[in-house]
Amino acid sequence: MRFRRAITDTEEISDINVSPLIDMVFILLIFFIVTTVFVEETGTDVDKPQAASAVQLEKNSILLALTAKGQVVYGGKEIGLGGVRPLVRRLTQQEPLPVIIQVDRNANAGLLVRVIDESKLGGAKNVSIAAEQGGG
Repeated sequence: MRFRRAITDTEEISDINVSPLIDMVFILLIFFIVTTVFVEETGTDVDKPQAASAVQLEKNSILLALTAKGQVVYGGKEIGLGGVRPLVRRLTQQEPLPVIIQVDRNANAGLLVRVIDESKLGGAKNVSIAAEQGGG
């Protein structure tokens, strides 16, 4: 029969078991990886106009950019006006995502209206125009 010896006050534990700590770190790492939301940028610089009524919109959305040269950009690539409807249709199949259009202040207003129409025809329920928040 084996005898266990009791640890007395004068003896110290020589090592610390760190495996529960490592398990906890891995669980937290997996949790943060799964719950992270990546914000997609349009991939182009747009000089947005200021608006006193500007509000923050949700991060999970379709970001389009309309440049002063008349280019429609998504994810750093020019998709053109004809690419807006299929893109919005494909991205809103799983869940209804809002479309946010970052418009350069020197962009053509007629082209902006056509991009909004293409977004709505692609199935977007909510189309917004991005602006810099400014004082009124």
